[in-house]
Amino acid sequence: MKKLLFLCLLIAFAHSGVAYAQRATLKFDKLEYDFGTFKEEGGKVKCRFTFKNDGEDTLRISTVKPGCGCTTAEWTKTGVLAKQSGYVDAEFDPAQRPGIFSKSLTVYSNDQNQPILSLTIKGQVLAKPRAVIDLYPMKMGNLLFESSQFNLTNAKNNEIRSDTIKFYNNWNKSIDITFKDLSESLKAEAVPASIKPKKEGLIIIHYDVAKRNDFGYIYDRMLLETNDSIQPEKTLNISMNIVEDFSNLTPQQLADAPVIKFESNTYNFTSAKQGDKVACSFKFTNEGKSDLIIHKVKASCGCTATSPEKTTLKPGESSKINATFDTTGKSGKQYKTITVVTNDPKTATLMLSIEGMVDKPETQTTPDTNAPKH
Repeated sequence: MKKLLFLCLLIAFAHSGVAYAQRATLKFDKLEYDFGTFKEEGGKVKCRFTFKNDGEDTLRISTVKPGCGCTTAEWTKTGVLAKQSGYVDAEFDPAQRPGIFSKSLTVYSNDQNQPILSLTIKGQVLAKPRAVIDLYPMKMGNLLFESSQFNLTNAKNNEIRSDTIKFYNNWNKSIDITFKDLSESLKAEAVPASIKPKKEGLIIIHYDVAKRNDFGYIYDRMLLETNDSIQPEKTLNISMNIVEDFSNLTPQQLADAPVIKFESNTYNFTSAKQGDKVACSFKFTNEGKSDLIIHKVKASCGCTATSPEKTTLKPGESSKINATFDTTGKSGKQYKTITVVTNDPKTATLMLSIEGMVDKPETQTTPDTNAPKH
């Protein structure tokens, strides 16, 4: 009996060994490649990771995903038979990436023991010498700027935001800088106000968001007047998303805050003819314990008009935002958004959408009167 049991166990073990041997096994010669030190201006660098299928079944790599956009990958896309070899090539672009780097590539295969495996490339990029045009790519006459826009990102409605933009005088004369028609919410200065040839300076702004008295995404312009012989008047832009400051609310105030709730955030009109005006309404309710205020309703496109019926709602009160989408000049799949800014601390900004298909008008063919008659 014991001999029979031993024989059964031996057969079972042998079968399991055969089943295991039928698996594909991915084995790389190395999991890391060091490019060492190289120059940024030298362009892209490439390396190869070689692997072998140590199993008995055909090995297949389904995909290789680089960890960032600066790295691309190519690999053996056909099945690799048992005991045969394949490769994964990695290419790294050092442009605008000076310094030490370490990037990963994730390999997905049918190796049951390690279906996901990570490769690493690393090295150090020596920064190329920066020319003036690299540091100041925005050209306005003889003044070069590092950027043409102050991006203040999310700005609280009660703060003063400051920012700077560097510039360079590429002329052979000094350039005097003053500012024209600044809004009440904006203060600006050029340091220095008269910039000597081949010298650097700063444009510094201080933006009083409370004086702007607005919410949501805003876009402002500021005009610089100079004695530059080319384009004496120059424009810099200011953008920001103004949000209400809820940071000083107590836990009780947050518990008693307004809560906006829409029946639906999306209106699908299925299909419409070009030139139709699609009207819809988005109904909402204040489910909170204090007054709900609609600070702003803004459509993403001039083809959409919006009109909130009420901008202040008591607890439990309902209202709606009416919208009309003009399909004139539009065709195909349409997706338009409406941004709503409120005093609900949990949903201060939300998005509504109007979507559907606009059919092109049928073209009518006019008969050819000059065609020969039969």
